Amino acid sequence: MDLQHTMGLYSTLLVMALLLSGTTATVKRRAHFNDTADLPCQFTNPQNISLSELVVFWQDQEKLVLYEQYLGKEKPDNVDAKYVSRTSFDRENWVLHLHRVQIKDQGLYQCFIHHKRPKGLVHIHQKNCDLSVFANFSQPEIKQISNMTGRSDINLTCSSIRGYPEPKEMYFLYKTENATTKPGVFMEKSQDNGTELYNVSISLSFLVPHETNNVSLICVLQPEPPETELHSEPFSIGPKPIDSPRTDRNHILQIAGFTLLSLVIVCWAVLLLKKLIRLMREKQQPDRSHEGHECETIRVEEEESQKTEERVEGQAPERSDEEHSAL
Repeated sequence: MDLQHTMGLYSTLLVMALLLSGTTATVKRRAHFNDTADLPCQFTNPQNISLSELVVFWQDQEKLVLYEQYLGKEKPDNVDAKYVSRTSFDRENWVLHLHRVQIKDQGLYQCFIHHKRPKGLVHIHQKNCDLSVFANFSQPEIKQISNMTGRSDINLTCSSIRGYPEPKEMYFLYKTENATTKPGVFMEKSQDNGTELYNVSISLSFLVPHETNNVSLICVLQPEPPETELHSEPFSIGPKPIDSPRTDRNHILQIAGFTLLSLVIVCWAVLLLKKLIRLMREKQQPDRSHEGHECETIRVEEEESQKTEERVEGQAPERSDEEHSAL
């Protein structure tokens, strides 16, 4: 082997060593849920090698191919189905754009570049990229829960939805004129099986003293990793009213209805009592109709007897004075 050939081989190895030195360092990238992630290859191409001589591709941590360009032409046959129609290659900046990023897309990605030589492919560049995906939680919202127990305490809940990763903390700030306290609460969370996004909420129950004035609560959500805190709109609570008879419309209607029903029952009872008294009196009076009938019969019989006697007297013969004397 002559000196010229030896020096050429040494120069090539030196260039390759320079290209490979530091190329395996991992860069970190963040992408918003459903947005586009940039996966850099950071290839400077000092020898100005044409793309027609290079094989460029990206793969994920499971060795699934996202994108491949073979000697200047895209080669979709080797691309995994989950990445089809989701990537685009920026040739000027050597960056692969991954579109419609999902939570499940986070992880390690690798860019590989090979130079096609007469004797085969020569690996000349590699870059690792660690991708994390996040989703902004909604502004926390405080709501008052209806109290079905009849107690005078206040029940509040605060919720925030569709965020990632799981937040570090969620809490209430209870503010009065003189102090600010942080009541202890338990953060409940749920995760969607499809999107892997989190919904979180906390609850708080407390009594409002009669003398309390200008009380307000704020719900605070602390994302993870630490970013700007999310605050709810203040929830104001006035002093607890002194117990007094209810005068609201529903209560008045209830009283009126109860009074009307009582009057109806009383009237019905009075009518029933009157009817019972009348029936009892009728049973106690003697039956005068039968006595009247007997009197009428006696009167008729007496009249008939009198008429009979008169007829008998009228039909008897007159007696002479002698006969009377004889009698």
